[in-house]
Amino acid sequence: MNKDSKIYVAGHRGMVGSAICRKLQEIGYNNIVTRTSSELDLRNQQAVLDFFAAEKPDYVFLAAAKVGGIQANNTYRADFLYDNLMIEANIIHAAYLHKVTKLMFLGSSCIYPKMASQPLKEEYLLTGPLEQTNEPYAIAKITGIKLCEAYRDQYGCNFISVMPTNLYGYNDNYDLNNSHVLPALIRKFHEAKESGASEVVIWGTGNPMREFLFADDLAEACLYLMEHYNERELVNIGTGKDISIKDLALLIKDITDFDGALIFDTTKPDGTPRKLMDVSKLHNTGFKHKIELREGISLAYADFKQKHATLALS
Repeated sequence: MNKDSKIYVAGHRGMVGSAICRKLQEIGYNNIVTRTSSELDLRNQQAVLDFFAAEKPDYVFLAAAKVGGIQANNTYRADFLYDNLMIEANIIHAAYLHKVTKLMFLGSSCIYPKMASQPLKEEYLLTGPLEQTNEPYAIAKITGIKLCEAYRDQYGCNFISVMPTNLYGYNDNYDLNNSHVLPALIRKFHEAKESGASEVVIWGTGNPMREFLFADDLAEACLYLMEHYNERELVNIGTGKDISIKDLALLIKDITDFDGALIFDTTKPDGTPRKLMDVSKLHNTGFKHKIELREGISLAYADFKQKHATLALS
């Protein structure tokens, strides 16, 4: 990418898209194109085609998606499947029609089979049943990967796919009904501390293992791969290290300075037992993450307090 290449970041107001925009600007890319969902409904094929015809972007980061945690994924199953299928199909097809130089599709670690061997290697895709609670979202993301592969195979498009692990960071979603586990815990512990609560209730047993990557590290990996990776096969992006939900909760309890008790509600689902990415392919390209978990959570908590804490308590 040249510094004046026109770069479209789809989903620029989300945690991932905003991190990619920040990283692009930091390095000196000055021709970034964005649209809010109210300005451009990515589920509308004609609207997307009109946008690509008018703007003619050279590069596309496809970070737009309908996302959420276990509860949202399981409740809005049709929405998660339909919205994500439409978004990715419209953008990928428009990128082909308008001869985009290169497109990066961002998936999710939930694409892998529920009981796949750990750590998760890229070749484990489609080798077993998915986790039931987020199957629609996972199927949509798998379809995005296969669209990139198919447009590459049939038309020679340089479309690549990357699969981030669980993400957190600036501009995260702290809505307790549809957020992921780490931001939900930050909000729960903060509100418990502010209200003087004696305990925090956490879904499940606390036993599942999860890997977490700071979103700014993901953005740096995406830019690196956009410059250096041109292969058909998807690439995992993560840290290669995981932590139990219980230990994560204890870490956030410490960072937020909450001194009450932890209660695990075992009537609630755990989700997949473990989701650790094999990141050897990424590391072999020369890239490695920089921000470790304690530092990242501290940065995310400071961001939460600045942007969300007063809203959360109102």
